[in-house]
Amino acid sequence: MDCIICALGNPGKEYDGTRHNVGFAAMDAVSAELGIKLNRLRFKSLCAQTRIGDKNVLLLKPQTYMNASGIAVSEAAAYYDVQPENILCICDDISLPAGVIRIRRSGSAGGHNGLKSLINMLDSDRFPRIKIGVSDRADKNEDLAEWVLGRFSAQDEKLVRDKFTDIYESVKLIVNGDIDAAMAKFN
Repeated sequence: MDCIICALGNPGKEYDGTRHNVGFAAMDAVSAELGIKLNRLRFKSLCAQTRIGDKNVLLLKPQTYMNASGIAVSEAAAYYDVQPENILCICDDISLPAGVIRIRRSGSAGGHNGLKSLINMLDSDRFPRIKIGVSDRADKNEDLAEWVLGRFSAQDEKLVRDKFTDIYESVKLIVNGDIDAAMAKFN
């Protein structure tokens, strides 16, 4: 396996369509573009193997809940001996406006519990990530956990979904070693 692409989210129908599950929604769009389904349960994740360009890729949707995502990803990484630099993470970001994409080569968790789990379990923050903006929180006093587990407005959902093609194009560039081009084109 050349690389792993993991999406962060929470399992279960009750979390479908929530802001915190935008990583899962983006992964569903990426897998649809690739013509595959993540329907195999392995490494505590729904997963599928595919090729992107000349790379063998494992797609993962951890089923461990957001705060324990690193458990699933680290199991797959250890099994296939994939280094953190070759693990691409797709997740939500509350500091970005809805639908804005930010691609990073590495970095801190920035308060994101799923990223914290990955960093802790991989013992590294040196993995690329595609962060998808979900924020337009009008009431800053609203409980953050409640807010990220809430649903998008119709307008924000459209802004986010309209970026899924760009995310797929970013994934292809990053997997094939051109993160600089992905950042230049989509950030």
